Amino acid sequence: MLQQLLAKLPISDFKQHRANFFEQMPNNSIALFKAGSEVTRSNDTEFGFCQEKNFFYLTGFNEPEALLVMIKDEQGKESTVLFSLEKDELHEIWHGRRIGQEKAKQVYGFDSAYELSEVDAFLPDYINGKAQLFFAFAHHDFASQVFSWIAQVKATFRTGGKAPSILKDSAEIIDELRLIKSDNEIAIIRQANIISGKAHQRAMQKTAVGKFEYQIEAEILHEFARSGARYAAYGTIVAGGDNANILHYTDNGDVLNDNELLLIDAGGELGGYAADITRTFPVNGKFSEEQKALYQLVLDAKNLAVNAIKPGMSFAKLNELTNEFLTKGLLDLGILSGDLSELISEKVVKKYFIHGLGHWLGLDVHDVGSYHANSEREQHRPFEPGMVMTIEPGIYIPLNDTCVDEKWRGMGVRIEDNIVVTTQGFENLTQDAPDTIAEIEALMAK
Repeated sequence: MLQQLLAKLPISDFKQHRANFFEQMPNNSIALFKAGSEVTRSNDTEFGFCQEKNFFYLTGFNEPEALLVMIKDEQGKESTVLFSLEKDELHEIWHGRRIGQEKAKQVYGFDSAYELSEVDAFLPDYINGKAQLFFAFAHHDFASQVFSWIAQVKATFRTGGKAPSILKDSAEIIDELRLIKSDNEIAIIRQANIISGKAHQRAMQKTAVGKFEYQIEAEILHEFARSGARYAAYGTIVAGGDNANILHYTDNGDVLNDNELLLIDAGGELGGYAADITRTFPVNGKFSEEQKALYQLVLDAKNLAVNAIKPGMSFAKLNELTNEFLTKGLLDLGILSGDLSELISEKVVKKYFIHGLGHWLGLDVHDVGSYHANSEREQHRPFEPGMVMTIEPGIYIPLNDTCVDEKWRGMGVRIEDNIVVTTQGFENLTQDAPDTIAEIEALMAK
């Protein structure tokens, strides 16, 4: 089955990404993109390598310490150069194969490829005479290297050297390109959701009173890997009981208790693209009346927001809808008290719904792209076809909240789906992770 599915982008897509970036570059300019580096975990061991996402978006090349150079000359002719680690037989025996320069050109479609050791000899010449230079301002270590090359060019001004007079942050272009996904990108995220949905199903089936959170985490990671998503897209959250009220809880070390809820926030990574799904369910397989009431409120809020998604909608509008709905629901449950209109205008619900409604999703879990937020942090960017986002309302009532009846304390509920905006409305990619009370209880009873 997996062989028939799109597990990674074809090279033609990466070439198209470069072409799209070139379109935004003026003539007589140059852009530099650095690959990621291996990160030491302890002594002489490293964490699993994760490629720098902008570099990956433009290349599909998955080795560390490389550099992509994109050049557009005065006549508009485009060329790409890759600097990468050299072929080294001894290194490859110990640490694994390297692609090398010839194969980089043949497979990935670069015009030229050189060994990384040659980069300092080439870069000042590439930069010399260019009017504009693009690079990622946020990568401070790389910025110092860029300024070193610029300084070398400036040192030759008496013999005709001319450094770029305009430096631009490449993020201004690439963030916008990455925000709108192609059909192939959406297909991969869809498949990552299918795999992740199966992992959430497995977690529900394997959960039992007395097990530890990390044992359920192991079930999730196993399902990711056996289905083709070898890595989690982020640190898996398996939060039983009051731990669910810690938003980024990743200790996953506590025992699962009877009559408590379990919140799992977990998504696999496939072909570099992330899924990001949250489900909440009872450890013992049956919702209590209080758990059922709070859960159904959050589920209805999630469905309300998802069903309103279409081109032209915005997170700001969705937040307004969702906050009003949750405020009324919490008032009906007795968790909030007072006048409904005043509670809404004062945004009292944010005491219990303490994070945003959603975020962009793609190569990064919290993907790049402007939200057009104002000074009030309201996100007014209109949705467009090809945008992929999460919708994740939640209600969190910690054990120490003495403002509410004891029966509600210690519950945290979040439900999160991944949504793509279409020309007609939306597609919910998260179809394989059960979310209704009936579905969850039936699955856990098997």
